[in-house]
Amino acid sequence: MPDLLIELFSEEIPARMQARAREDLKRLVTNGLVQAGLTYASAGAFSTPRRLALAVEGLTAASPTTHEDRKGPRTDAPDAALEGFLRSTGLTRDQLQARDDKKGQVWYATVTKPGRPAADIVAEVLETTIRNFPWPKSMRWGSGSLRWVRPLHSILCILSDEAGATVVPLTVDGIAAGNTTRGHRFMAPDAFTVSGFDDYAAKLRRARVMLDTQERAAEIRSQADNLAFARGWQIVPDDALLAEVAGLVEWPVPLMGVIEDRFLALPPEVLQTSMKEHQKFFSARNPSTGRIEGFVTVANIQTPDDGATILAGNQRVLAARLSDAAFFWENDLREAKSGMAAWAAGLASVTFHNKLGSQADRIERIAALAREIAPLVGADPDQAERAARLAKLDLRSAMVGEFPELQGTMGRYYALEAGEPEAVADAARDHYSPLGPSDAVPTAPVSVAVALADKIDTLTGFWVIDEKPTGSKDPFALRRAALGVIRLILTAGKSISLSSILPHPFRRATGDQFVSSFGDLPLLLGHRVQFPLLHTVESWSAEQPLLSFVDMENDDVSRHDRERVVAERREDILAGQPKAVRDLLSFLHDRLKVYLRDQGVRHDIIDAVLAQEGNDDLVQVVNRATALNAMLATEGGRNLTQGLKRAGNILAQAEEKDGVEYSFGADVKFAETAEERALFVALDTAEPAIRHAMATQDFPAAMTAIAALRTPIDAFFEAVQVNTDSQIVRRNRLNLLSRIREAGRQIADFTRIEG
Repeated sequence: MPDLLIELFSEEIPARMQARAREDLKRLVTNGLVQAGLTYASAGAFSTPRRLALAVEGLTAASPTTHEDRKGPRTDAPDAALEGFLRSTGLTRDQLQARDDKKGQVWYATVTKPGRPAADIVAEVLETTIRNFPWPKSMRWGSGSLRWVRPLHSILCILSDEAGATVVPLTVDGIAAGNTTRGHRFMAPDAFTVSGFDDYAAKLRRARVMLDTQERAAEIRSQADNLAFARGWQIVPDDALLAEVAGLVEWPVPLMGVIEDRFLALPPEVLQTSMKEHQKFFSARNPSTGRIEGFVTVANIQTPDDGATILAGNQRVLAARLSDAAFFWENDLREAKSGMAAWAAGLASVTFHNKLGSQADRIERIAALAREIAPLVGADPDQAERAARLAKLDLRSAMVGEFPELQGTMGRYYALEAGEPEAVADAARDHYSPLGPSDAVPTAPVSVAVALADKIDTLTGFWVIDEKPTGSKDPFALRRAALGVIRLILTAGKSISLSSILPHPFRRATGDQFVSSFGDLPLLLGHRVQFPLLHTVESWSAEQPLLSFVDMENDDVSRHDRERVVAERREDILAGQPKAVRDLLSFLHDRLKVYLRDQGVRHDIIDAVLAQEGNDDLVQVVNRATALNAMLATEGGRNLTQGLKRAGNILAQAEEKDGVEYSFGADVKFAETAEERALFVALDTAEPAIRHAMATQDFPAAMTAIAALRTPIDAFFEAVQVNTDSQIVRRNRLNLLSRIREAGRQIADFTRIEG
């Protein structure tokens, strides 16, 4: 079986595109080969700044000959139908076979497709791959029509076996495939021939090209660490930068440089960011001082002076960049020490969203919400509000204008320079976190309060203007914000009622009125309807008009209009929340489901817990779901679930048939069997234990208490017929089942649990 070697040699491929390009080349070529009938043993893709390569081992020499039976028309069909079938198969009538079918005799054709040599198939597949390669960006050059990421210079494509190597006959836009390539642009620019992958890789190395990206990255890491160790320094880990630099060089030559003393006073994050973003330098930290004092640059060439000239040039460029950073830092410090009033005023002219006001408006909302959240997470309200007012001021700083990725980080430095407490300064740094599912979660109370306020304000604001995520579209990263809220609350471990928090930012986003889901309710009720008012309607009933709970003193609005609006909004008013609040809570629940499924909690268990009261307390939901998940993982838990569901099903059927609710009145004196009496005793013990455990949020204890019902429930259903002829006994047993149902409902809605 021959081996296939492909190389597409071009001008420099952007580093960020190389990993995807390797996978695309491997996928497109191998899929094309397989679809054409070839098989292979293994395949590996490689890249350097100037080439994509693919090595395929154990390729079959040709595709197999295939025979396909095709069913045609009936033997008595019109001649036109038969002629069409013959044209489609390329056969003559005498080559057809008549076979019996359910509806009579039918013509069958055996179509033979001879196999094709691997070279022909490879040429066809590779040309298609090159012409349709999915580069994020591509270009044309010269007078040709071919598009590639950068001008394509040559194509190496050979099939090799024990007899030697042969060039696959292929020409793409005037570029003919061959068996030659080139090494390093400067150190080994001459062309050379190759006879297979091993020969190819070895000759490239001699020509100062490391083919394997991982090898280049490992070489950079090793040499950089050695250079730093020699000075007593440590390289700051940065896997993303390492991967990028490995894609910029073919023959990595790390060089160590020293940062000038005049720049050492800059925050280390500034030094790191400037060197990484502008120069692709690795930062070197002095462990004894904690400062960034050096850097490693990676050259792509070995020079007679061991890189001295390259290093000197890089030093000069770096000094210019850091001079700019030092200028920004000094100016920003003056503003920070003066109280940052100019920055605060400047945010009034920065639009956050055209429907949600300026950044200054947003800061006011976040500050008020942070003060409200602070006691719930153990933070000082004054510090939380102060931190919220300072957290985004660095958006107006020159440093963040130059390095947007330093938002928050610089805010901490400026807050400290302004004389703020550590907790306030840390909150300025942490309030954006967590940014993603693997990002660290703040734990300091003030930081948690401000971070929660920031994310909740984002969610409520975009809910108000109806800019919710749809399908895969989430332009304002609201799913990420929701996950951030969830992780902040769960990490803090604080029981927080979101139903009591969410209305407040909604109210602020809409001018202290109900949100859009309430439409014209505030106006028509004659005053600003605030959320505390909703608690006054808890005792509403059909016999007591809802309008009696609201202010009717408004001569500008007719009673008819008010009655109409109240009727239309009754669900919202009785729920104590507008629909938008309920929708947002549901959205948070959906994100929580995703989060818990990743933690190994079954979706039906999550739904069962969320169906209960208290589902706005995420800590309680997670603790309850985790305990229930653990119980249902046992055989006893699964059997208990079946018993609870059976009790609920029998009860529901009876209630529907009888038109009554069996929710009270079970009396042990009507029990006829020992199993019934045992169930009464078990429930008398379990019910108060479950209530106490749920009240103290001791969910494992609640699971233990309800698990004790398994044996008596199983025995009851084994020995007792619920729907007996005696109506007194039947009603008593149905009311007993109601006690079982209610015992389960204290924990979860077991009807939602599958299995």
